[in-house]
Amino acid sequence: MSHSSKAPSPVGSVDQHAPLHLGHSRLRSEVVNSVYSQSSYSNSADSTAASSVEDIRIHRSLPTGVYVPTVCFFEETTEDLDLNAIARHAVRLAEAGVAGITTQGSNGEAVHLTHQERKIVTSVTRRALNEAGFASMPIIVGCGAQSTRETIELCKDAAISGGDFALVLPPSYYKPSLKSNSVIEFFEDVATASPIPILIYNYPGAVSGTDLDSDAIIKLAGHPNIVGCKLTCGNTGKLNRIAAATQAATPADHGSGFMCMGGSADFTLQMLVGGGSGVICGLANVVPKACVEIFNVYQTGDLAKTQKLQGIVARGDWAAIAGGIVGTKSALQTYFGYGGLARKPLPRPTIEDTKRYAGGFEEVVALEKSL
Repeated sequence: MSHSSKAPSPVGSVDQHAPLHLGHSRLRSEVVNSVYSQSSYSNSADSTAASSVEDIRIHRSLPTGVYVPTVCFFEETTEDLDLNAIARHAVRLAEAGVAGITTQGSNGEAVHLTHQERKIVTSVTRRALNEAGFASMPIIVGCGAQSTRETIELCKDAAISGGDFALVLPPSYYKPSLKSNSVIEFFEDVATASPIPILIYNYPGAVSGTDLDSDAIIKLAGHPNIVGCKLTCGNTGKLNRIAAATQAATPADHGSGFMCMGGSADFTLQMLVGGGSGVICGLANVVPKACVEIFNVYQTGDLAKTQKLQGIVARGDWAAIAGGIVGTKSALQTYFGYGGLARKPLPRPTIEDTKRYAGGFEEVVALEKSL
């Protein structure tokens, strides 16, 4: 299977109404684009931050490596977006050597943001990276929603805000009513109408247990605007099968260019051994250098050292998983002086919580500060 034609076009040059070849009827593509071509959410009078992103778009690809689903920062008293913290954090991650940034993911509290706030976060991140000398770094934008229509709208918002790729969850709210092919058609329709390429986000815990199997993802990988997947299901066998079938990109071989990615830092080594392309991991918000180090050392051939690093990172990742976004932000605040609080109704950590979170991250932060 070849994905050599899957490189994204600059956003400004995309014809959002041009049908894509799906391997089934051209008519379906034309219908999808006709139905979803009109915007119902964009408000030009309320798009200052998004429209201020430079009109000149750089052609960005997805290199193999570590990607960070960035946390979103808020002012403590008002819960307004803390734009300075959002920008500084993105630059800190880029300087640590990550391959790319993901906004509007689970760690980014996308479900707590309005459409306009989502656009602002992405545009601020893009501008901060550009101004710091990282204009070539790609941004993946979480665009999951329950309806096909809103998901496409979010993909369009991501494109105009400076995003290069969209990360899309399957719909789940009406799961009992969905037919066997509904999710496949959902991804095909979104990919056909999206102005930017998409990655399939398989995260059963966030979507009522919906767990796409390898057959479904391999089938969807044949769509020319689906360029990768993120497997937060943690199923390494599934990753192996998808990577092999798609000839996924690896650090040693670009292959088809399809990105078969793990969804957490605790199986970075397993992903690499299994032929994967990288990880999109929340732990890298706190310790980006440590996460990147596993990737780099593995490529030197020092398996023993890689295993040791993976053990430290896996223990730190368990602290991140157990503490969730509240614990991740608390650790950032404790060890790096910023982080703040999550939006309500997520709880404020107590003194005891803060100590517990700090203890869970202590070992991996020590590794981070040694690099």
